[in-house]
Amino acid sequence: MLSSAALPAVRGSPLNLCRRCLLKSLAARGQQTRSISTSFLEKQAEAKKIWDERAQLIKEGKIPHLWDMFKERGYVKDIAGTDEQIRELMRVKRIGAYVGIDPTAPSLHVGHLLPLMPLFWMYIHGYRAVSLVGGATVKVGDPTGRLQSRDPISKSDITMNITKIHYQLKRIWANVEAQGDRFGYKKQPRIWSRALVNNSMWYNNVPFIEVVARLFKGIRIGPMLSRETVKRKMEQGDGMSLDEFVYPLMQGWDWWHLYNKQGVQMQIGGSDQYGNIISGIDAVKHIRDNEPNPAEKIPNDFLHMPVGFTVPLLTDSSGVKFGKSAGNAVWLDQFMTSIFDLYGYFIRRPDADVEGLLKQFTFLPLEEISKIVEKHNEDPSKRHAQHILAHEVVALIYGTKEATNVQNRHKGLFSKPGGNQISSYPTDGPVSANMASGFQIDLKLPESLILGKSLSRILYAAGLADSVTDGNRLTQHQGAYIGGSPGQPSATNKGMSYGELTYTPIKNWFPQDTKNFLIDGELLILRRGKHFVRVVKMVSNKEWEESGAMYPGEPGTGRVRLLRDTLRKAAEDKDLSVNDPDTREKLLDGATNLYQDRAGLLEDFLPESLQVDSNRARQILRESLMYIPTSGGATSTKVKTAAIDEVLERARQEIGHRNEEARKSQKQKQPKKAPSSAPPKQEGLVTRHFVE
Repeated sequence: MLSSAALPAVRGSPLNLCRRCLLKSLAARGQQTRSISTSFLEKQAEAKKIWDERAQLIKEGKIPHLWDMFKERGYVKDIAGTDEQIRELMRVKRIGAYVGIDPTAPSLHVGHLLPLMPLFWMYIHGYRAVSLVGGATVKVGDPTGRLQSRDPISKSDITMNITKIHYQLKRIWANVEAQGDRFGYKKQPRIWSRALVNNSMWYNNVPFIEVVARLFKGIRIGPMLSRETVKRKMEQGDGMSLDEFVYPLMQGWDWWHLYNKQGVQMQIGGSDQYGNIISGIDAVKHIRDNEPNPAEKIPNDFLHMPVGFTVPLLTDSSGVKFGKSAGNAVWLDQFMTSIFDLYGYFIRRPDADVEGLLKQFTFLPLEEISKIVEKHNEDPSKRHAQHILAHEVVALIYGTKEATNVQNRHKGLFSKPGGNQISSYPTDGPVSANMASGFQIDLKLPESLILGKSLSRILYAAGLADSVTDGNRLTQHQGAYIGGSPGQPSATNKGMSYGELTYTPIKNWFPQDTKNFLIDGELLILRRGKHFVRVVKMVSNKEWEESGAMYPGEPGTGRVRLLRDTLRKAAEDKDLSVNDPDTREKLLDGATNLYQDRAGLLEDFLPESLQVDSNRARQILRESLMYIPTSGGATSTKVKTAAIDEVLERARQEIGHRNEEARKSQKQKQPKKAPSSAPPKQEGLVTRHFVE
């Protein structure tokens, strides 16, 4: 037994403390340790050996330097540091680099690809690559190059933008690995390293006073006031707010976090980001050199020097920067810019620009690009180089399969197709990130469903489950996720933190608990698997009813009920008088064809998502139709059959009249020609349905 005198004193603890409480206090204050396996250390040592050998080969000129390739491909515009410093640093050290993107729009556009491309090249050459989504900095908005302050973005819009851009980047990174493998860059496990981060993850946890003490205290106002962005906005614009003024320092803190935690020494950005990169370097150096804890101090030497560079801005034919503000963005979301139109944008690039674009936007070797341009010059009208450029860009964004499909369409029919869009989670095979690109993330559902029904019904309505039963199975096995605070029960869940993207498994909870996961009182984020996401916007029941839309499982919209109600309404029409039992069976046979006919009478009542096969339609007609007689009393089988005959006859007359009108209209438009004995194709089809 230990006496209280044998126990060490703990600073801040009361003098009269029982032994058990004191031991608990010591255990809580003890520093956590994490073991590292010897295999990990061996792998790290092997990676360093490989890098050192590579550095020596570069020094001897036996293999090319990646920095030289960057300059040859046209990636380098302005340098923060010197050319020699960056070149040597990249040769001797496996440094990390990052590109930051503020989610000011619900999609990336082609302008974002240019700074990302050198980051992709660094990744497949073994450097640490980090893409950052600015969930915190977007709340301020970068004032660079602007005379007017950005309009504030609502919390729900920020959440939507973060979600969409996050999954776009995940898909593109997966395609980067596929394209790297295609061009001979084999992935090296535990050496190739990349990350997708959100700066809200640290800004929501760092005390404001720490940023002030460690960063703001060492920054002088004079140099910041002398920045061109600040002077132009104060003299020619609407002035500079304090949050816009410190925006470069927020980027600097991002860089410091990545520098300190992940070894990121390089920032890459568009040419308009040069001032922010310079400010970031000053911020990182100041925080690094004033680290109060000697054990965590980072050396101030060449190997730990922060550097950066900018890429040229991608502009349109008039020289205007691509972006949402300029209104000329070519989006990387096929629901905003179709894959067909994205391909077409690169097809239309001028011949004078195509060689440079091939160097900047593809992983094609420079020697192959030269051959492509040479072949293109033999007959520029065929746009050989533009087709290869467009194919490579679409392959990077949507995968090689989709790129080949859209290329064939452009070279063939040259018509706009529907693309690879899907409305529900695929269950007939493996899913992929590229497949998920055809699954529109955002949709609307009514308040009565979101707040009054189970999550299994919401999953079914959102297209993430095949049925309510499938939705129940997902909730029982925690196979689906909802945006919220991880680890908290549904009844007390606080929801996602502002600007973050975090999930918790969906369980069987009371419908009234779903409101705890609403973002800004209207958004619900659902996910199945790694890539299939829905951002559901809750609308009022009145707005939903006025929209005329339907969701799977909506009460009153089942296949049987829709068909029955449609036929019942027609059967209740007192003007119907056809009753010919001799043709009854043939008319019933034709009913299934009528039901499947997309040009038929039922098209307005049954959307494609609710169509059933012809056998089921026949079964409904035979067994489910309950005719309501005008005279009252029991409904006989004969009366039911007569009602079906009446409905079908009316449909036959309706289609026949429509066909006749269409035939007359077409005949008036066409020049006169010799009469033909063959009947019109559509009219003959109707005759076969109901007479043969």
